[in-house]
Amino acid sequence: MRLPRFRTGRRIGATVRSRRCAGRRGALLAGAVVVAGLLPGCAAPIAFTSTSDRIQVVTTTGILADLVRNVGGDRVLVDSIVPDNADSHAYEPTLRDVRNIVYADVAFSNYLLLEAQSVVKTLDANLRHGVPNIALAEGATRYAAEIIPMVEDASLDTIWLGLRVRGTGQRFGATRSSDVLLSATDVTGPGKLVGYLTGSFGAPDRYFDSTDGFDPGNGYRDDTAVLPPDAHTHMSWAFTEPGVYHLTVKAQLRVTPQARPVELGQQRFAFAVGVDPHSVPGLADPSVLARGHADIAVDVDAERLYLYADPHGGGEVDQQVYDPATTVIEVPNKALLEVPAGRGYRFLGRAGDRVFQLPQAVLGKHVHGEIDPHLWQDVGNAQSYVELIRDTLIEADPQGAVEYRRNTDAYLAELSALDTYVASTIGAIPPANRYLVTTHDAFAYLSQAYGIPVAGFVTPNPATEPSLADRVRLTETIRNLRVKAVFLEPSLKARSATLVEVANEQGVAICPIYGDAFGPTVDTYLKMMRFNADSLAECLNR
Repeated sequence: MRLPRFRTGRRIGATVRSRRCAGRRGALLAGAVVVAGLLPGCAAPIAFTSTSDRIQVVTTTGILADLVRNVGGDRVLVDSIVPDNADSHAYEPTLRDVRNIVYADVAFSNYLLLEAQSVVKTLDANLRHGVPNIALAEGATRYAAEIIPMVEDASLDTIWLGLRVRGTGQRFGATRSSDVLLSATDVTGPGKLVGYLTGSFGAPDRYFDSTDGFDPGNGYRDDTAVLPPDAHTHMSWAFTEPGVYHLTVKAQLRVTPQARPVELGQQRFAFAVGVDPHSVPGLADPSVLARGHADIAVDVDAERLYLYADPHGGGEVDQQVYDPATTVIEVPNKALLEVPAGRGYRFLGRAGDRVFQLPQAVLGKHVHGEIDPHLWQDVGNAQSYVELIRDTLIEADPQGAVEYRRNTDAYLAELSALDTYVASTIGAIPPANRYLVTTHDAFAYLSQAYGIPVAGFVTPNPATEPSLADRVRLTETIRNLRVKAVFLEPSLKARSATLVEVANEQGVAICPIYGDAFGPTVDTYLKMMRFNADSLAECLNR
């Protein structure tokens, strides 16, 4: 299924989800202040007004809303944009969300590209002038929060190839709500090329598709991917025939929806599909990217496109710039796969047809930056969030300063006790058993703070069933480390079949763990972290 056509391309990270009443979805234009009421029949648990005698605070996620309630107490009314059990990486705001944003007195997001760009753009566009708009993950570093780089598993036996925006574009006036447009303008080769992204629930969205050509008359809107500044996303790349392909990509920066785009240049990229990458015509002794992690990247500040690659899987320290004029991306014969059955993949061909594919590797609309945004999995970082929330509320409502400080002191004491509890509970797990295998790479802070190594997470090829090699790697991890249990986030059941199957085959337990969102009974931060510690201890002490 393709997303609706946007005027300047399709947005990575924007899918429509039902909020609290099925079948009634709000559409909005980011940048327009919307004050319409809810659709009939949609009961809203919280509705901000222009006459409230309390400080009205909007947050992006339920976890942040809970932290604010503990600081604000009875002086604040809090609502989160992303509801519980929804994916903060892909949620699409409703009219009700916009209405509350319009009336909010304070706004808190996590950011570091945790939230879908649609959420951030809606928040930034509809807040009244002068309302504090705080990115907690970034601001909390002033309160001693510790941040760690985003680490990704580059163990696939073909290269990962994504899209990346480097730089902030501040000299052009860009903000976190600005857009960078990456457009495919031409492709040559023996077959068709498709660049697409598979969402959390398996629906593919095409961003580049040479089947029907590229139309300069509409600004290449049907072959344009949109990212925020300083961001990165994974994609799948499919080629229908072996041979050499050249893809031309141009980049633009759109500072605001009304502004004329800033041209950032264009570049041609070479792919050797099922043929010798060292024998590409016109390229003598080229650099060949065959493994690890690479991106077609645009540097907003330098105004140029290039390949940004980590060919050895060593992480950010090993990433380097490659000149597309002297570099070939290899798509080897082992990347030859059959098109799966079902209407969703007919754009690749008929079921059973063979195509060459570089896999997306991480299922879902997974846009992120260089820093892992899941800071709250370390309770110490949550305490830094709380201190920043306190100071922001005091600035917005000085008359409540005494109450905010009193509430914060009490809550920080609870968090200190929680930190001790989590550390001691996980610390009591025998070191030989203390390994975390899960579906979502969201627990690096938990791992670092409490000494529980992340032994693996599931990264299936999203266009087909996970390969035998994928299953073998996961099976060997579980078997070699004698893993006692694997852990599944309740909100990510849709992508967990491989983890469940391998766990059942190996006779290990399948246990719950919470990452980005609460559940029906685990509905506060204190409960979530205690639950996770207890679940780890119970399941890994077997």
